[in-house]
Amino acid sequence: MTSFLRSDRSRAVAIWLLAVAALVLAMVLVGGVTRLTGSGLSITQWRPISGVLPPLSLADWQAEFARYRAIPQFRFVNPTMTLDQFRFIYWWEWSHRLLGRLLGVVFAVPLLWFAVRREIPRRLFWRLAGLFVLGGLQGLVGWWMVASGLSERVYVAPERLMIHLGLAFALLGALIWTALDAWAGWARQTLPSPWGGRALALLALIYVQILLGALVAGNHAGLVYNDWPLFAGRLVPQDYAGRGLWATLAHSQGAVQLHHRLAAYLLLVAAIGLAIGAWRSNYLAQESKQLAAGVAVLVAVQASLGIATLMARAPLGLSLVHQLTAALTLGLAVAFAWRVRRI
Repeated sequence: MTSFLRSDRSRAVAIWLLAVAALVLAMVLVGGVTRLTGSGLSITQWRPISGVLPPLSLADWQAEFARYRAIPQFRFVNPTMTLDQFRFIYWWEWSHRLLGRLLGVVFAVPLLWFAVRREIPRRLFWRLAGLFVLGGLQGLVGWWMVASGLSERVYVAPERLMIHLGLAFALLGALIWTALDAWAGWARQTLPSPWGGRALALLALIYVQILLGALVAGNHAGLVYNDWPLFAGRLVPQDYAGRGLWATLAHSQGAVQLHHRLAAYLLLVAAIGLAIGAWRSNYLAQESKQLAAGVAVLVAVQASLGIATLMARAPLGLSLVHQLTAALTLGLAVAFAWRVRRI
């Protein structure tokens, strides 16, 4: 297949990949709305093809509502919900799944078009194929996540939410990196310095912090311990320990919030330190220094947003801005890690 492809760059491919990344970001934000509005379990079946059509009649709506009334979330969380209220949460989840289907089309069709026209850089073809597989896996994991809340739980399992969101952010970062490769072409020279490793370490720390934030969201831990910097006046949450290591790490509201806060402090210090070091470096280009400074600024903004969101008990607007800033921070960190590898 690669014999039919050109090298070494394609700005059309880069623009397409950035458009796909924007669509992934839209999915992340709509997914955040579905979680914050309690909409994620409103569609209790996985129908990749026929599910593209919403209920079209009153009988269809009543059938969907009947399926929702059979799951624990309705019985224990929303027992007084009306059909009109159900429609509200249904439309959010349906929109999220529709975006997922649209994302698959927006990726697959241009991929085939560019391949036929031999416009894909040869070295990127198999990477693009891997991204397509990753996108499909994201859909499967999404249903696996939803399934965890249909029989015994009233919400999805926090660790499955973490995996689902983690894959989305991994896809977002990989799309941005690949788009930059497609735009600039193969690096003629690479920078012989430790900055590549440092930038990747910072990127990894940002990614881990996003995963910890997903555990906070999945456990609704933003609704407890809404003072800062203490936890109800204590240095460590009183209910930190769960029944075992996994219960503590993944399911304790106090523990996941403490871990998220501590990682935020570490990330803030690391980002500022790296930005100062980059600005003083004689090896880095001015563009790399500006990207490092930009990452540090976004990390500081994100930390402030996190505190505000916590103290306000995670309102919808602030929570979405907090999630959006996380995505922007990751994207800029990807650009920094990519740029420092080039002269």
